[in-house]
Amino acid sequence: MTYSIAQLNEMSEAEFVSALGDIFENTPDIAREVYQQRPFFDLEVLVERMEDAVFLLDEAAKLALIQAHPDLGSQAKMADASIQEQAGVGLDRLTSEEFDRFQTLNQTYKERFGFPFVMAVKNQTKESILEAFDRRLENPFDTEIDQALEEITKIAEFRLRDRVEPA
Repeated sequence: MTYSIAQLNEMSEAEFVSALGDIFENTPDIAREVYQQRPFFDLEVLVERMEDAVFLLDEAAKLALIQAHPDLGSQAKMADASIQEQAGVGLDRLTSEEFDRFQTLNQTYKERFGFPFVMAVKNQTKESILEAFDRRLENPFDTEIDQALEEITKIAEFRLRDRVEPA
């Protein structure tokens, strides 16, 4: 379902969280926080406030948000939006070799950083995702935390643009 900014501005907190609580993977508290900042002038303001809410989280909440994301190319239970996004680049149709490579990279990444590899896969390919895995495995921990949060806000923006009508 899509919503207009006017509809979002008129919703109760429960309705707002029901409509946008899954924009950030298993983290409806961000929608609860942003609800308090209504009214939104337009979609751009909503996107900005959602992104700002992520970067204002304390370190533990940032790490929890990153850890809420599924492994790429896995067959684990994940949010419907993640299933669609991964299917959009063919991660639901991996060959056995590709599946093994993704699993190895996911495990190596988690061992190195302590959280899953997060990437906004919309407009990507399996090859570009694998290249990003290899490149980002070389990052220092703090850089990778920042990169994961940047990717999470990209994912959220894609989801918001799918769900909220532009003015």
